[in-house]
Amino acid sequence: MQAFWKKNQQTIAPWLFLLPGIAMFSIYVVYPIFGSIQISFFDWDGLGEKTWVGMGNYVELLDDESFYTSLKNNIIWLVLYLLAIPAGLFVALFLNQTVRGIRIYKSMFFFPFVISQVVVGLVFSWFYDPSFGLLNVALGAIGIEPIAVLADERFVTYGIIAAGLWPQTAYCMILYLTGLNAVDPEQIEAARLDNAKSWKMLWYIILPQLRPATFIALVVTIIGALRSFDLISIMTAGGPWGSSRVLAFYMYEQAFSEYGFRMGYGAAIAVVLFLIMMVYISGFLYKMYRDERGH
Repeated sequence: MQAFWKKNQQTIAPWLFLLPGIAMFSIYVVYPIFGSIQISFFDWDGLGEKTWVGMGNYVELLDDESFYTSLKNNIIWLVLYLLAIPAGLFVALFLNQTVRGIRIYKSMFFFPFVISQVVVGLVFSWFYDPSFGLLNVALGAIGIEPIAVLADERFVTYGIIAAGLWPQTAYCMILYLTGLNAVDPEQIEAARLDNAKSWKMLWYIILPQLRPATFIALVVTIIGALRSFDLISIMTAGGPWGSSRVLAFYMYEQAFSEYGFRMGYGAAIAVVLFLIMMVYISGFLYKMYRDERGH
């Protein structure tokens, strides 16, 4: 045994270090995924006997108007949430300077990331309040009637997304600030000698070196957009009349709320959400792999 260990130590040692992480990931991520897929084929209230319905839950989804509303809102979330990436990049470029007082600005922009999503939801609920909210006070000052953002089907989803973009932009900013610390200064100097300025410097010199940070920002932002739940629960609870639901919140409503404890139906919604995530993340992973091979 000792001879085997000495011969294969470099091969085995990394796996021994990885084993606790692999075990935790398998127990808390992989096993629940397969468990949800299994439950989605049953009609089950979470306590009694399971009744096999096969693809029945998925067939029901096809005729569920609330499911399509949630799916449409998730697509809106996904498209608009990606604005956090360029916003975070430009904030990071602004903060990546050695000027007096820059640490104060960094702490101000970093603040949204460290506060709870619940607090963010409450702050923006007050901000949108039609009676005393700062938004409507500002609108009233220029002669515009108050807008009940969270009570209007036309604006509610966009209002919640705006609240979510605040901390998400701060998170992307942190990723890009870390990436900017690793930018090669010699390439910057060489580009300046070639008269590369402003946008050309950013596009051809800085952004290629920020590719790893951009990839992480994309994956985290897409996952955040697709599993959005906290802000919707705090700000509207899916209202008005279910118009601000997303798949994650609709899954919760069907599986755990007073709507009937439909664990199987909720699991089917979760599986659909998981597949959407996998499509996007697999696409980005493939693109990253192809780009690396190209280099």
